[in-house]
Amino acid sequence: MAATRSIKNKHREPRQKKNPSMATLPTPSRRRKPRTLATVSAILAVLLVISVVCLLLVSSNTWRAFQQVVSYETISVVNEFPHDPQAFTQGLLYAGNDTLFESTGLYKKSSVRKVALRTGKVEKLQKLDDSLFGEGLTLLSNRLIQVTWMQTNGFIYDLKNLSKLGTFNHDMKDGWGLATDGKVLFGSDGSSTLYQIDPQTFKAISKQVVFYKGHQVHNLNELEYINGEVWANVFMTDCIAKISPKDGVVVGWILLPNLRKELIEAGNNAIDVLNGIAWDAEQERIFVTGKLWPKLYEIKVSPIKSKIEEGMAEQLCLRKPFQFL
Repeated sequence: MAATRSIKNKHREPRQKKNPSMATLPTPSRRRKPRTLATVSAILAVLLVISVVCLLLVSSNTWRAFQQVVSYETISVVNEFPHDPQAFTQGLLYAGNDTLFESTGLYKKSSVRKVALRTGKVEKLQKLDDSLFGEGLTLLSNRLIQVTWMQTNGFIYDLKNLSKLGTFNHDMKDGWGLATDGKVLFGSDGSSTLYQIDPQTFKAISKQVVFYKGHQVHNLNELEYINGEVWANVFMTDCIAKISPKDGVVVGWILLPNLRKELIEAGNNAIDVLNGIAWDAEQERIFVTGKLWPKLYEIKVSPIKSKIEEGMAEQLCLRKPFQFL
């Protein structure tokens, strides 16, 4: 480069005097090209950062599931109440004044019913068509809302007399569980997806895959909203998952294997799985039962004091996706 400059200088024309009447034209800058390259490099770097951030956001549920501190809790029984042993419980809720509402399943036996807590007596009953299999149930604005299995439609009932007010269609692939925080509906369809649903249009507002330590939690079943969390029965287990509705991460597990075990040991061999969670917000009471269980339990939840063995929750509470026969 030095030799080149010297040759150019050697043959340079004599400098002419400036003409004050002529405007001086700016000479092109030799640094413009490097500046352009630097700008392009900066833009590419910004785009790369944005791409990485977007990638992290897409996998944020999995990442938070790994980082989240999870509670492990057991239960003690506060009270036992009679429960219809013919009720294939699919949805359960507490409506005040020691009154429960329950949705039951099985073809030709499905219903919505009003039940007295202390006696287990069915006070009102609305039977479903024989071709329908009742599933999740919740209460919002004095309306009972029910979904049905293997269907994308559901029913709305009057709270007082259980008369049918209407039908609706939803965006879930199937109807399993329903709950509400008083503003939106939470729904499950037996997969690992937790839905948030507009109660006016019944369209999905959001869908969140539920994770526990990087594992999808499949078979989400009956739901209840309790103190800012969505509690979900996990089908074919004795576990209740406590789910953050903000991101779908499991923040805790409640382990209830003793309830079903004690019923079987007492000779109740025809019972099915744990299913049914109801919350009395006023008195802070939790009720649980199961399909064809002769009892409904008021329970108290408390932390497990002993150390949880690695992988225990995975073994007890996680299952492969439910397969239809």
